Formats: sequence, C-alpha cells, structure tokens
Amino acid sequence: MTETHTPARRGLLKAAAVGAVGTTVLMTPSVSRAQTVTWRFQSTWPQRDIFHEFAQDYVSRVNTLSGGRLRLELLAAGAVVGAFQLLDAVSAGTLDGGHGVTAYWWGKNPAFSLFGTSAPWFGDANQFLGWFYHGGGEALYRELMHGIVRANAIGYLTGPMPCQPLGWFRNNIENPEQLRGLRYRTVGLNADVATTLGMAVVSLPGGEIVPALERGVIDGAEFNNPSSDRLLGFPDVAKNYMLQSFGQPVESFEVLFNRQKAEALPQELQQVLKIAAEAASSDMLWKAMDRYPRDLQAMASQQGVQVRSTPRSILDAQLRAWDGVLTRYEADPFFKKVCDSQRDWCRRVGAYFLRATASPAVSYNHFFARG
Repeated sequence: MTETHTPARRGLLKAAAVGAVGTTVLMTPSVSRAQTVTWRFQSTWPQRDIFHEFAQDYVSRVNTLSGGRLRLELLAAGAVVGAFQLLDAVSAGTLDGGHGVTAYWWGKNPAFSLFGTSAPWFGDANQFLGWFYHGGGEALYRELMHGIVRANAIGYLTGPMPCQPLGWFRNNIENPEQLRGLRYRTVGLNADVATTLGMAVVSLPGGEIVPALERGVIDGAEFNNPSSDRLLGFPDVAKNYMLQSFGQPVESFEVLFNRQKAEALPQELQQVLKIAAEAASSDMLWKAMDRYPRDLQAMASQQGVQVRSTPRSILDAQLRAWDGVLTRYEADPFFKKVCDSQRDWCRRVGAYFLRATASPAVSYNHFFARG
C-alpha cells in the first residue's frame, strides 16, 4: 500500500524534521563549541632534563583528555620564575600551574618533605603513593597546603621515583668519615641527614648543580637518576657515582595548580587533572625502567664514570642520622601526625610485601650472575 502525503501531512512532517534538527543542536554537548582555555604551566626542571620530558608527558595527557577545552602550555624552569619560587608563583596566579617536587617547599614547612623525600620506612615510592592516595596522605597534604601554609594551590602527586643515589664525588667515598666537611648539594629532610653526618649542605635547583661542582663551590651532589645526571653533565665534572642511599630512597613528583582557577573548572576537567596524574605516573616509571639503565651503562662504558654501591657503613650512619632528625622535627604536632600516619601504613604494607615477595636478588643472580 502506498502512503499518500497530503499538504497538511507534509507540513507536519516538515515541522517535525525542523524540530528534530533543533533538538539535535540543543543536545550537542557544548564542549564542541567551547573556547580553549590555555594555562601557563612551568616545570622546575631544565629543558634538557628527562624530568622536563616527564612534565611534558603529563601536559600531553591533560591536553588530550580535555578534548580541546583546556590546554597546558609547558615552560622550562626559569621561564617565569626560578624553580624554588614555583609554589609562590602558582599561588599568586603568576603561573597557572607547574611540575616539581614537594621538597622544594621544605623551607616553608619541613613537613612538605614528608610528601616527597620521606623517611626510609617506605619500601619503595609506589608504597609511598599508595599511602598518599589510600592511606590518608592526601588529606594531610591538603591540611598542610591549605590549613597550615595557606597556599592558594592544589596539587596531585605522581611519578614514583626509584631510590636516589648518594651522589657524585671527585674521590671514592668508602666510609662516613670521608663525608665530614664536604660541601654537598641536596634538598628536603636529607639536608638535615647530611648535616648530621658532618656535611655542609648547599641547596640548589637542578640546573645550577653541575656549574657549582665545576667551579668547586660544592664537593659533591645528588640530583636523582642516571638519565638526568647524564643530560645535565655530571660525568663531565666528577667521575665517582655512588648508587644507593637512605637519604632520599623514595620520592614522587607534584603537579600544582592555582586553587581558584582549578576549582572554577567544570568537574570533568578537574577530574582530568587528577586522572592525567595517575596515568602519567605509571608511564613515567615504565619509561624510567628503560632509560635509567641505558644511561648508567653509557656513562660507565663511554664517559669513564666509576659506578659504585654506597658502603653499608654509610647507609647505617644515614639511618642513625634519621633517628635524630625525626626526633627533632616530631616536636611539631603536625609533623608527628604525618609521621605516625606513614609509620602505620608502612608497618602493615611493608610487612606484607617483605613476607610475600621472594628476594629479586636471588632470582637475578640465578639467571644473570652465573660464572
């Protein structure tokens, strides 16, 4: 049977079609027509450092996940402010956000270092991030940032770092006595650990360390990892590289944003900032697994670097130093509150993984260290 359209029916169909188109337009998400918001996002790292590359990885995830509504423009350290001034610049709105580490704000309150270069009771930095996101650490971080320091910033921790080295020295270090009197670069609570061991601590941002070593302003330094150290030029000014340390055995990055601007974003974009931090966290560690061993091997085979493990006597001395540092700072109630939270987590989580995990050294030696 063929349907016959009368003029009246054709008018109704036309009206329905127009109405449907109108409904489609109204139901189209406004994100497709939203103007892109561009934020200036500065890292605390030199442009050639792998850490700046990690910052770019985070930025790329935000820019992709936001669907074009929010765009972070990455700047290197010093483009607007120095590395140690990032938190102040973000709080003031001079910068919209940034990528760094909480130990850089240690001078504002020593507890900031507990959210980065914490005491060596965590088994690794993944356990530290577990405490932050599932053990109460994030609420304590907000209390410090907003209730105590009153910074106009919000942040997320991301990127678990492997154990950092004792560092670079002109001469091989074989015992704690050789550390006394050395002018040494480090940051955070490790500055107090190093001072307890008799070193004269100089805190410098990453881009200033190698020039200071070259000019003899400092005698030794740690930064973070073989890739950063090689790119920044450490092998050109020192040849003794001491791996392993209890000074900074765990750490993670921090992404910061101006609080007013971040909280004014739609909820889905606020979630993008956090979800991108989680995604970049895993990818950063996987990339580090590939890059750090390659650069360590290249420094040893091509640049004459002597790679050694820090002697047990120095490691034990660092642990004793930590005892004194923690006792002194735990006179502050908030500092102790954070330490108590971390200790509770580490007793439970650390005990489980120590009992559940067979020694990787045993299996590694079985397969790769045969004569």
